[in-house]
Amino acid sequence: MKLHDLLNHHGMAKNPFADEDAQTDPVFLGRCRTSTFHPNWDKVYGDPTSPATSLVFGEKGAGKTAMRLQVAAQLEEHNQTHADRRSFVIEYDDFNPFLDRFADRLSGRKRRNPAKVLAEWKLWDHMDAILSLGVTSMVDRLLGIAQPSGSAANAMPNDAVKRLDRFQKRDLLLLAACYDNSLTESFQSRWYRLRRKLWYLPWQNWATRGIGVAVKAVVLGYVFWWKRDWSLLLTVWPWLIMALGWAPWLAQVWKWWTQAYGVSKNLRCVNRDVNPLRQVFMQFGARDINGQPLPNKKRTDDRYELLYKFQGLLKAFGFSGVVVLVDRVDEPHLINGSPENMRGLVWSMLDNKFLKQPGLGLKLLLPIRLSEFVQREGHDFFQRARLDKQNMIPSLEWTGQSLYDLANARVAACAQEGSSASFRELFAENIEDSRLIEAFASLRVPRQLFKFLYRVLVAHCQTHVDSAPVWKIDAATFEAQLALFQRDQQDDQIGQIAG
Repeated sequence: MKLHDLLNHHGMAKNPFADEDAQTDPVFLGRCRTSTFHPNWDKVYGDPTSPATSLVFGEKGAGKTAMRLQVAAQLEEHNQTHADRRSFVIEYDDFNPFLDRFADRLSGRKRRNPAKVLAEWKLWDHMDAILSLGVTSMVDRLLGIAQPSGSAANAMPNDAVKRLDRFQKRDLLLLAACYDNSLTESFQSRWYRLRRKLWYLPWQNWATRGIGVAVKAVVLGYVFWWKRDWSLLLTVWPWLIMALGWAPWLAQVWKWWTQAYGVSKNLRCVNRDVNPLRQVFMQFGARDINGQPLPNKKRTDDRYELLYKFQGLLKAFGFSGVVVLVDRVDEPHLINGSPENMRGLVWSMLDNKFLKQPGLGLKLLLPIRLSEFVQREGHDFFQRARLDKQNMIPSLEWTGQSLYDLANARVAACAQEGSSASFRELFAENIEDSRLIEAFASLRVPRQLFKFLYRVLVAHCQTHVDSAPVWKIDAATFEAQLALFQRDQQDDQIGQIAG
């Protein structure tokens, strides 16, 4: 018997249980993303006009990535109907590029040990990475890049540039100088293109260079036109006067070279070369940039000020808040699934000042194994993190009833046009609903549910022939496949512990 014939008989156009990863699951990305939610959805999503932090722990396959995709989709929909109360979305779920750049800054001995690398990773490194993602997404859209980075929820208004005053333009260019990280264009050419877009003209900086040019022209004019004696260039005084004329500009070169060096050294997860960055800094007028915060020290103070500037720009563009979606912390190659390494990456982020930043909502979707480390922490950790304020969900649990509803929703999502496909119709009458719910409760998470149901469907088809089809799964097949699946789960758990 063919699986396609079984599904077609029950009015389904595709297999609702064939995919297990939310990012590539067409059933979830189609109808289920906007219609099927975890019972704790409201606590995680919150109010999009006033983002708040949520801390979620869930085991593999519990739906953390699906929830991240749902939050991003719901915020995109919200932004389309709330022009002046939108949320800017930063998906902080690919750590490898940032960790690779960070590790390259460390000594070879530390670099070889992931635990030592992650021990050096601090809160300001997270803030730098988040600002890099946010600023790059913003600049992409302002420059009209064909395929901008970041969420589709981050669309800019058509009059975005006109909304900025001179100092906001300065802030945007300063953030771009430090954090814009496009891979499609060189750093300098992209920054100059942004400056032209903003019509930011640093007259004062050009005047400093103009003094040197003017003094040089006067001296050479005196020598070659007035005195007509080039031998004067063999004396000291013409060169001394020209050096004095260029002294203000040379002082600026030295000042901004040292600042660029500090940024390049302490901006550890974003690549910045010193000389190009110095040239960009010198494009600002002195009265605009003197005293402005730069990420040139190992501390969070400057990052908070730069984050305020970023949020100020977003408010001018109609965004009332920023939502940062943190997911897949177990996947970077430096982590390699190790709970200790995950803790090294995440724990610096658990700071109440950062998590409760006004207008900033972090949605931390973390593996359940990290909750064990939380329980072992002492008084100082809980005073710093204040997890009681962070909308914490200790376990992203699914009951048998909620998994039953999820399976029914997926079958309905796969229904053929004009058909009313039902999950219950797949099973014979001798399997009661209470038994299905009890069995699903033992599977705990959607991923295991999908794996099991796919195996049941295949096993049922393999035990019947096309000439004598049986359209409903009987109790014997169901119970046999459930016992085999649970045994395989136990073997996998034993293998993971032994490994």
